[in-house]
Amino acid sequence: MTTSHVLTWAVSESDGYETAWIELDDSTLRAHGRVVGTVPEPYWISYELDTTEDFVTRRLRATSETADGTAELDLRRAQDGRWTVNGEPAPGLDGALDCDLGLSPLTNTMPVLRHALHRVPGEQDFLMAWIHVPDLEVRPNRQTYTHLGTHRVRYTSGTYRADLTLDADGLVVTYPGLAQRR
Repeated sequence: MTTSHVLTWAVSESDGYETAWIELDDSTLRAHGRVVGTVPEPYWISYELDTTEDFVTRRLRATSETADGTAELDLRRAQDGRWTVNGEPAPGLDGALDCDLGLSPLTNTMPVLRHALHRVPGEQDFLMAWIHVPDLEVRPNRQTYTHLGTHRVRYTSGTYRADLTLDADGLVVTYPGLAQRR
């Protein structure tokens, strides 16, 4: 059964907002959204996200606009686990399952749902295709998600740590220091 959501987060770290239109079923997520921020500089980002079965990223297309111009990103993951960034191979991402759009609470959803970490005990380590905002530069990034209790998951990357609160569908409600759903 597919559920549809339209969610908005106040994003404190960018002094902005994100609104996402989300279609979610038992194993896939599709979304498109818009992000506006003023830190580190004023920017607008539009994106489209599509996953395959088991919430694995298939494609993220994004456009970012700043005073310096426009950046485009077409990030794709092939079935064999190889990634491309704007059509060019990105071997440093090979084996990653997910993208993570910087300053976006939406993209924390896929690894949580894949392992039901908002419902059941466990800890999972991931290699992510992390997208820096607002320039849309893609970098490999190691992250860990740990179940803390029903609808609570700890996100860790390097020395950074945040305890997320999620709804029953695994979508972020509160991301301390980053975002709060409205």
